[in-house]
Amino acid sequence: MASTSRRSLQPMRTLEAAARLVRRHAQTLPALSPSGDGFGQHFDRFAGCKVLLIGDASHGTSEFYAARAAITKYMIQNHGFDIVAVEADWPDAEAIDRYVRRRPGDGPRTASTRPFPRRGDDAPFQRFPSWMWRNDEVHDFVAWLREFNTGKPVKEAAGFYGLDLYSMGASMKAVTSYLQRVDPPMAKVAEERYGKLMGWAEDPHEYGLEVLLTTFAGHEAEVVAMLQDLLAKRLEYADHLGNGDEFHSGEQNARLVADAERYYKAMYHGRDESWNLRDAHMFQTLVRIMKHRGPDAKAIVWAHNSHVGDARATDMGLLREELNIGQLCRETFQAGALSIGMGTFTGTVAAADEWGGDMSVMKVRPGMRGTYEELMHATGVPRFLLDLRRGWCDDEVLDELSKKRLERYIGVIYKPDNEVRAHYSPSMLAREFDAYVWFDETRAVGAFEKRQPPTSLELEETWPFGL
Repeated sequence: MASTSRRSLQPMRTLEAAARLVRRHAQTLPALSPSGDGFGQHFDRFAGCKVLLIGDASHGTSEFYAARAAITKYMIQNHGFDIVAVEADWPDAEAIDRYVRRRPGDGPRTASTRPFPRRGDDAPFQRFPSWMWRNDEVHDFVAWLREFNTGKPVKEAAGFYGLDLYSMGASMKAVTSYLQRVDPPMAKVAEERYGKLMGWAEDPHEYGLEVLLTTFAGHEAEVVAMLQDLLAKRLEYADHLGNGDEFHSGEQNARLVADAERYYKAMYHGRDESWNLRDAHMFQTLVRIMKHRGPDAKAIVWAHNSHVGDARATDMGLLREELNIGQLCRETFQAGALSIGMGTFTGTVAAADEWGGDMSVMKVRPGMRGTYEELMHATGVPRFLLDLRRGWCDDEVLDELSKKRLERYIGVIYKPDNEVRAHYSPSMLAREFDAYVWFDETRAVGAFEKRQPPTSLELEETWPFGL
């Protein structure tokens, strides 16, 4: 550790010298084809892990989504990965899981429906930002996953799961609906316990503010009691429908309600507390999914770079005491967890200029001076892979990329006129990720719709990055 610290204190190379060093060790990647064939095989060296986290530098860039899909297809086909866990709400992702694994279900969200129906009460992924998942790139991957699963038993088919915790209202409804099928009297209990909290479902931030500013104690006791009662009947419920998938989903929705209730109360106490509750929830959800799928389960996580990279290598962890999924996976799975970050220099991106706003296709400003984006662009290589693991990468490269530079993070909001404050943060790239994929010029995702349905404001964790 001491020698690493001494090396990191060495003067930073000039841009030209650093770019030559990176260029010598970068593996050129082929252009992405519609099928992704030929791209994913370049990531074969990462297949031995238990959890592979694949990030993106924005939530609206086609190449990031297409590359992630190509790598995931390859890992599912050739290396036994059977979980795709994404930065999305559980009920929405479950609609996709029912489709790709042909799971039975209630009402419109059954295995026979299209994966992305037109907007309506039951269409998944309508919460802002709808284009993050309602786009051509995700649609094509989902169609492929359903076809890949053809003929496989539900319990052996590769599944699609959501990790996030913003679906408090939808998850309360899902728990009640599940109990109506397996235990109608308990469903009445759920309706009573969730009833008052449901009144805050459309604007849960007001719930947190009310608890903070008044004598209102909130409804933590009710949602925790509901979760405990559900878990107490695990054996009875798990045998009632399917192979345990329905109970697993009911349990996850009940846990989500309990975690979301805590989250919205914590939002006004500081960004670090709410961010940590959110990422801890996503990590714990991932662990539960893997346990549910069995001892041989292997997971691929799709989330923003800020979630899948190790927070301890960025100012998130160094200054703000924030953790993330990447850090928690490294701490838990050790070498069994690997993370791949992605970046771009310029192009276009699908984003909004404010929370809840309509999507626009925006021009991405060229990477600023003194940034990793400037350095990668200076290599002159349009697409490449850097393996940043010690023993797989030259020590000189690791040392150079372990020095602090600014790294760009574009979430669902893009503020090109205020990029320094809104989208750049110091990081040590070689410590943040195990590998890095570069696309010099990128384009916006093929979003289904540009207009955004009304969505309640998410505070704290959305500014400055909207991640």
